[in-house]
Amino acid sequence: MLHVLQHPLAAHVITHLRDKTTKPATFRTLAYQISLLLAIEATRGLGTEDKLVETPLESMTGQVLAAQPLVVVPILRAGLGMVQPFLDVFPDVSVGYIGLERDHETAVARSYYCKLPELAGRHVFLVDPMLATGGSAVQAIDVVKSAGGKQITLLGIVSSPEGVAAVEKRHPEVPIFTAALDRGLNAKKYILPGLGDFGDRLYGT
Repeated sequence: MLHVLQHPLAAHVITHLRDKTTKPATFRTLAYQISLLLAIEATRGLGTEDKLVETPLESMTGQVLAAQPLVVVPILRAGLGMVQPFLDVFPDVSVGYIGLERDHETAVARSYYCKLPELAGRHVFLVDPMLATGGSAVQAIDVVKSAGGKQITLLGIVSSPEGVAAVEKRHPEVPIFTAALDRGLNAKKYILPGLGDFGDRLYGT
């Protein structure tokens, strides 16, 4: 269920995201670009339906997105950097929020906020830039399922093998889309080579 983005532009963007000299303003632009590529790839299987239209020359039948409401749910706070492409591209998307704060000593996430729209019958895209231990992702998927979400896709920018394994063990039916699968985790549970703390770099904190 793991899908690693294979695109030269994705490789270009990831390299600049990793660069420690990249400033927050540029980092935010790059995060938007890679998130857009991931959103397009992760929605490749969305259903379509026929629609008759009039071109300036003749009638033709084209395809439009079928009526399946979408929900994007960022894991706060870093996940906010991946939301805008969904809002820009998909006309009927709703947004929910799950707040999980990682303890830098234990690497265990603490829940501090949750606000979700109706999830039944909707495709839920859970977004979090860094899939490290997988603890936050597993916890967030648990929350989405308990709120009625059944069709769930997880999107991340950089992932570790450990994080992927944790999600696949707990939620094997959830597809994972990532722009990079890195080497592994260090002693502090940060991804190597990674790109540092995504939220800090995104917001300059």
